[in-house]
Amino acid sequence: MEYTAAQRLDRLPETKFHRRIAAMIAAGLFFDTFDLYLASSVMAAFTSTRWATVEQNAQFASAGAFGALIGAFLAGWLGDLYGRKFSFQFNLLLFGGASLAAVFVPSMDWLIPLRFIMGIGLGAEIVVAYATITEFVPPTKRGKWSAILFFVGTAALPTSNVLGYLLIPAVGWRSMFAIAGLGAMFVWWMRKQLPESPRWLESKGYIKEAREILDRIEADVVKDTGAALPVPDVAASVSSTAKFTFGDLFKPNLLGSTITGMVLHIVALSSLYGFIVWLPTFLIKQGLSLETALGHAAQVSIGALVGVVAGAWWSDKWSRKRSIVLISIVSAVVGYIYANVGSIESTKLLGSALIALIYFSAAMGYSAYVPELFPTELRLRGTGISSMAGRAASIVAPQVVAVLFAANGVTAVTLVLVGLFLIQAVVIGLFGVETNSRSLESQFAARSGGTPTVERRVAADI
Repeated sequence: MEYTAAQRLDRLPETKFHRRIAAMIAAGLFFDTFDLYLASSVMAAFTSTRWATVEQNAQFASAGAFGALIGAFLAGWLGDLYGRKFSFQFNLLLFGGASLAAVFVPSMDWLIPLRFIMGIGLGAEIVVAYATITEFVPPTKRGKWSAILFFVGTAALPTSNVLGYLLIPAVGWRSMFAIAGLGAMFVWWMRKQLPESPRWLESKGYIKEAREILDRIEADVVKDTGAALPVPDVAASVSSTAKFTFGDLFKPNLLGSTITGMVLHIVALSSLYGFIVWLPTFLIKQGLSLETALGHAAQVSIGALVGVVAGAWWSDKWSRKRSIVLISIVSAVVGYIYANVGSIESTKLLGSALIALIYFSAAMGYSAYVPELFPTELRLRGTGISSMAGRAASIVAPQVVAVLFAANGVTAVTLVLVGLFLIQAVVIGLFGVETNSRSLESQFAARSGGTPTVERRVAADI
């Protein structure tokens, strides 16, 4: 009997093979987010050395944001049409090459367009990373590995801050782009060993190539475990050959998934750019000095790592759908209390708790749940559209915060965030699907609008 790629992959135990795949994906994600976060340090350096004006700094930041928006869209098309590996390598070359070029720019007139190019690669890498890991790891471990990748990306923030503190005063801001560019190029070389996703190959009809990769993966697993492989579950992945088209993302069969993915990204990035980034400003407005506010913000931000670790531990233990709904409601309650407390100590405690909850939810939703919502042939495009919505929100959020803050201070900002959490709870409750410990393909058996057939081709036909 011939088994599908999903059936063969889903029955595999977690081994060194899965850890190698995760390491190659995580390495690229780390340098991607490092490149994203270095903007804060280098913009401060631009200002202090008068290398750029405030207006040019704003253009630099906006160029990266708009590039990431476009990159999220392009990643979906490239990854679904030409493969996960192709998209991975293209992204790395794009933001890695542009980062290296930034080391030598003579002025901001050159750096701003380069930041736009970097942004395309940065936005694309995040989309492909989380979607790809879901196609390799066992169903019972998807949440854990997605959260681990999210932790690696989050860890790039303190790393960027520390290196900026150590290197920029000593050797200048160009060193930060050199680290990002060289790191990306090293990962590009390392990822040449990354296999293409057998699920994607099978969805495009490249059956021979998919089986060859599956045979190598299974041989690695047998060598690692020293035991025979379990028999594939023939009841799993019954819809792995179902055909979906791009238009299905906006039709009843998949529209709920599209709405769910967009809301999860909008809430996650609105929380980041509408609350977390503004936290030092909020504390200063409550009467703290700049130094004290930054110190409190650093302490509060520890909640981010706590939240991601908790998300990794919890993600596969209970329904992701119900967990996200519950955490969204709890976040709304904590946010409401935060908006109404008066003391600084209470603000610190509740701020840490709120950030932990935000990252707990993101570790399950933003990184793990969203890629599970879409069939293989649309996984990157569905995730990309969701990411685009979040990127658009991240561009708008700072402007909205400025207006709200001027109207009624921290209270107005936080209450809007509370509203977003409640909307997320309702949307996930209505449109979310159960995905824990289930094959990626199983939920789509009753939702396909096409004919369940697989065209057999070989890679040479591309």
